[in-house]
Amino acid sequence: MKSYMCVICGWVYEEAEGLPDEGIKPGTRWEDIPKDFTCPECGATKDDFEMVEI
Repeated sequence: MKSYMCVICGWVYEEAEGLPDEGIKPGTRWEDIPKDFTCPECGATKDDFEMVEI
């Protein structure tokens, strides 16, 4: 499982945890998240995220 960080605000999406409050189940890969996903903290688009090692 990988982690992706918003380059605008630093919020991190972790594939292992998902985002259950947004309907994204734990284990959901970044590639499987809808293209219209936005950062829950700042509203940045999916293109504003980069893979990071945590």
